[in-house]
Amino acid sequence: MRPSTIVDRRLRPKAAARELPLTTRALIFLRNRGIFVVLLVLVLFFWYWAGSSFFTFANARLIVSVTATTAMFGAALGFCVLAGALDLSVPGTAALAGVVCGELLTANLPTWLAVLAAIAVGVVVGLVNGALVGLGLNPLATTIGTLTALSGIAALLAQHVPVPVSRLSWLAFGTHWGIPTPVCVVVAVYLLGWLFLSQTRPGIRLVAVGGNLEAARRAGINSGRYRVLGFILSGVCAAIGGIVVAALIGQANPTPDTTVLFDALTAVALSGMALSGGRGSLPRIAVGALIITTISNALIIRGVSPDWATLSTGVLLIGALAFERGTIRLLMARRNSVS
Repeated sequence: MRPSTIVDRRLRPKAAARELPLTTRALIFLRNRGIFVVLLVLVLFFWYWAGSSFFTFANARLIVSVTATTAMFGAALGFCVLAGALDLSVPGTAALAGVVCGELLTANLPTWLAVLAAIAVGVVVGLVNGALVGLGLNPLATTIGTLTALSGIAALLAQHVPVPVSRLSWLAFGTHWGIPTPVCVVVAVYLLGWLFLSQTRPGIRLVAVGGNLEAARRAGINSGRYRVLGFILSGVCAAIGGIVVAALIGQANPTPDTTVLFDALTAVALSGMALSGGRGSLPRIAVGALIITTISNALIIRGVSPDWATLSTGVLLIGALAFERGTIRLLMARRNSVS
């Protein structure tokens, strides 16, 4: 059994999807697979526009390395979105996890203990977010409040001063089989996440809850528990992302970087994941993150102001959301005309 939305199941009844008009099938393909086409087109265009320095192994390695953090935060949002909620506290969780890790390393505690403690921060934040949303609070407003609270806690712990994490240099600059360690971490998280969501009962139920909360409840699934699980997985990924970012810059900044939230959200939207929950693919989020980094990289090589990269991220986010909305409307109209 593969996770899918109620809408998709109804639109692909036992009658057969080939009865759908060509335009509808093309839209479904673009929604589910178009991101790979977009990446290929961008690479070919930038190869021509940015010059030969863009299409090199060294630059490709750089792009993949830079993509790692965006992909990790994208996974944090993705898990929660699949469960039917949106976690905007991701930057705050990342900042607090980085500060906790740095403070414990400064206190000369073992590195593994500091890293586990930082990840535990993500678990606790996820539990708190899930519990508050379970009480009926709005997920967006709740996680914005959590983001603010986490910012204050991180600032108090660090006393508004970045905390050094020099003992994490192995995470920032290490390699495994020639692959940078941050990339290996992201690959491991995505592989485990994909297996969990597609091959395990809890993962499939989590997606089912995001697709239709009431239907899952009627089927005997504890919807609240799986939504909390989505928040916990989001918190864990955000904490890991915070540790990786701290390692890369050599210090844990207590001030949350909200730009990572916008990049991650854009990657999620580009992947075709429904922000209402219940449909999406974790690996495609990584491709979305790769698209964002590729555009930024090509503009830098070309000598264009980084502000254009920020602008392109906003345009991509709005465009992806508009395309998703248009596709849903067309599919719903088609379903109604058939019925």
